[in-house]
Amino acid sequence: MKHILVIGAGRSATSLLEYLKRYVLQAPVRLTIADAEPGLARQKAGDQPHERIASTGLDIFKQEELWDHIRQADVVISMVPAHFHIHVVKGCLYHKKHMLSASYVSEEIRQLDAQAREADILILKECGLDPGIDHMTAMEALDRIRTEGGTLTAFRSYTGGLVAPESDTNPWGYKFSWNPRNVVLAGQGVARYLRNGEYKYVPYHRLFSRVEQIELEGYAPFEGYPNRDSLGYRSLYGIDEIPTLIRGTLRKRGYCQAWNALVQLGMTDDSFQMQGLGQMRLRDFTNAFLAYDPELGVEEKFCRLMGIDQASELYNRIAWLGLFSKDPLPLQQGSPAQVLQAILEEKWKLEPQDKDMVVMQHIFDWQQQGVQKRLYSSLVSLGDDQLHTAMAKTVGWPLAIAARLLVEGKLERRGVCIPVTPDLYQPILKELRELGIQFSEREEVLNAEAAKR
Repeated sequence: MKHILVIGAGRSATSLLEYLKRYVLQAPVRLTIADAEPGLARQKAGDQPHERIASTGLDIFKQEELWDHIRQADVVISMVPAHFHIHVVKGCLYHKKHMLSASYVSEEIRQLDAQAREADILILKECGLDPGIDHMTAMEALDRIRTEGGTLTAFRSYTGGLVAPESDTNPWGYKFSWNPRNVVLAGQGVARYLRNGEYKYVPYHRLFSRVEQIELEGYAPFEGYPNRDSLGYRSLYGIDEIPTLIRGTLRKRGYCQAWNALVQLGMTDDSFQMQGLGQMRLRDFTNAFLAYDPELGVEEKFCRLMGIDQASELYNRIAWLGLFSKDPLPLQQGSPAQVLQAILEEKWKLEPQDKDMVVMQHIFDWQQQGVQKRLYSSLVSLGDDQLHTAMAKTVGWPLAIAARLLVEGKLERRGVCIPVTPDLYQPILKELRELGIQFSEREEVLNAEAAKR
């Protein structure tokens, strides 16, 4: 009997686990849910005991314990933080077990490709939402354009994990639907992309002031900022000669300007531990990043630094977070980023009745027989509630489908891979569409006169 092991039972694993539990009820397959917190694993396994669904506590840093669980499985799905995947991968290589993950391929794991092929296993990375569904839907459209004789001239792709319009109740237009720490640290480093044949490099301190305006019919305007490295996808997508390539993140309009203020203050810095937090209030935390001036209040110093007044939307967003209030800090020790995260976790939490929203848009420009065309391919997916979020569905379902396909012997590819080839993306996308993850497409001609000839 085949055996699937899922390591990590947190928020983003909800839909993955529910899919697999349904699968176990109709197929001769076993499922083990493992987590550092045994109680969470038991909760996700469900109240109704089933002989083929088990839960267990697991410390992935205890190699003997981790490898013993991997040894008993056929397919391992790792939902642990990205920088810990290497521990799972090494166990899968040793015991020759398939491994799936939604996280980016690290260089350390990429170098294990030959070993994975020799072990006759698939290590499938970047098989979630972004990265994941973005790769699969982009490659499906790119392959179709090329098959029809088109030559791609530009590819722009943006994804956002946002809050549904009916649950958008704060001036930021944002609530957490995935790991808050990743949101706070997002964009750090240098963003790289191509625009009309020119290489562009955007350092972190300028990232949130370099945004694109994105329109999606029926929804409030969005803005997108570039992800860290778009250039690496030229070879993966087979578009090495393309003059424009941008991958980015979507937010509601106005978010990036306000987040940029927090970056400029230094509140997203995770490189040092602050002192004196035990004596600080929220306004003292803000003041710690402003110049010393005994004649001005915190509000005035902030406005002067940003070149705004207290009637501005930027000021309103920062004030709404409580950063000018006399409320106590939620942490007594930590880095600026950790303190900010604790503040945001309270202000940006999804309430029980809230729904999240995943938005993705690809924009393809190409030429075909002298005609310049543009294709908009867009996804809007809404969550059901605080637990069954759109983020959990779009991250978890591709992994669950891939695990089922592996168990059933329907995926033959081996080595370290991401889902950019038809043998991987076609069956996964087919089932995602059956589950309601459906893109809409709109095509337009950019040079109407050439199209008439």
